[in-house]
Amino acid sequence: MKKNKLSLLAIMAGTLLMGACQDDDNAPGNPVMNNVPTETINACFGDSLAFTINASDAEVPLSTLKAQLYFGEEMVSETVIRTKVSGEDYSGKIYVPFYKDIPDGTATLKYVLQNIHFTITEQTVNVSCTRPQYDHLVLVAEDGTQYNMPRTGQNQYAVTADFPQKLNAYILAPAYGTAGNDLTFGYGTDNAITEGSTTNIPFSNLEAGEYTVTFNTLTYEAGPFLTVNMNGQEFTQVDANTMKVETALEQGQAIAFEGVPNYDEWWIDPDFFNKAEDGTLTFAAISGNYRITADTENQYFKVEVLDGAMSDATLQADGTGALYIIGEYVGKPTVLNMPGWEPSKAICMAPIGNKVYQFTGVAGSDAANPAGKQIFSQQVNFKFYGSKGWDNEYKSDRMTTDSDLFIVNPGPNDDGNIHLADGVTLEDGATYVITVDMSDPAHAVMHAVKK
Repeated sequence: MKKNKLSLLAIMAGTLLMGACQDDDNAPGNPVMNNVPTETINACFGDSLAFTINASDAEVPLSTLKAQLYFGEEMVSETVIRTKVSGEDYSGKIYVPFYKDIPDGTATLKYVLQNIHFTITEQTVNVSCTRPQYDHLVLVAEDGTQYNMPRTGQNQYAVTADFPQKLNAYILAPAYGTAGNDLTFGYGTDNAITEGSTTNIPFSNLEAGEYTVTFNTLTYEAGPFLTVNMNGQEFTQVDANTMKVETALEQGQAIAFEGVPNYDEWWIDPDFFNKAEDGTLTFAAISGNYRITADTENQYFKVEVLDGAMSDATLQADGTGALYIIGEYVGKPTVLNMPGWEPSKAICMAPIGNKVYQFTGVAGSDAANPAGKQIFSQQVNFKFYGSKGWDNEYKSDRMTTDSDLFIVNPGPNDDGNIHLADGVTLEDGATYVITVDMSDPAHAVMHAVKK
């Protein structure tokens, strides 16, 4: 009986001890922060604010110290520090974002200390944020040349110099004050100026020579940019080298391009535009929706057929729609701009009516020096697709030709690639017109003639 009493007492003692341990494990703790500023902190957008907080908890081990910056209700920046030892000073920095169109104002900096039982304590301090007024910015051109842009007004900077007609450059804002950081402004994925990018901004002027480049660090407004339009409709920027218009056009409609730099040097696609002796243009393809892309690097207007939803058109079951060329040794405005085997660069043939599609090119024998040549006279290797992709591929089972100049290659796998016929070399300087009749899309016929 005595042994049983001892056992019972031991169990009771263990239970009490376990309960005491469990009480300790479940204690919420009391995180405490010291050295938190009580007065408003002054900062500039783009600063990295340094802080040192003494963190402690006498009861429960600490977990993290967070510094969180809020613009209004939105947290815009956060720094997280692991707090392994109670009573230590923990230092860090929190970034004050540099955003477009955010006026000077007061932000909230919140410090949050948490222990391993998720008990937290918070303290906040106001941060008066202002936009830095730099002495100057730096315009960094594509070739590495740097131009100082002095401040000309509140948030406004400008430089006047002898620039090329097309100036690809980004903007550097040197670190401002002791807490500042170098900032860059370049093109973003939406083809608009954004902070944090060094992708070149496509500045452009109608002519090379002396002109002024401007930038506003509040609104991100900049210039100059060419204002190119077709029949009064302004092109929108796609990237550093291209602008586009998407619109409905009528066959025979007069076309006038304005604001195009060195317009007299641009190649005019004869498949889509008829050019009169006086230089005036009319639209040559059938009426419909089109995308006209002004390619300032290659100096030509790329034309593509769009469907009713203003998306890339595809070949329809009745033979209407669009037909594309993908491959080698043909290109617009020259064979140096051949699509290769990249569907996104496909050449859209001109729909000229009656379900017929056309490509016109001048032949040349020197593929490395193809001035004004759209087709290589020594060889070609391309094929037709019913979409701007790999869909609806035309092989020799659905495509034939009555031409003595070209063949539709059956190949060992019926690849359907178009090649020059055996022994054929195209005449240098001669113009060749290739058409595809899609009256019966299951039995397409390719024609080719020397003009």
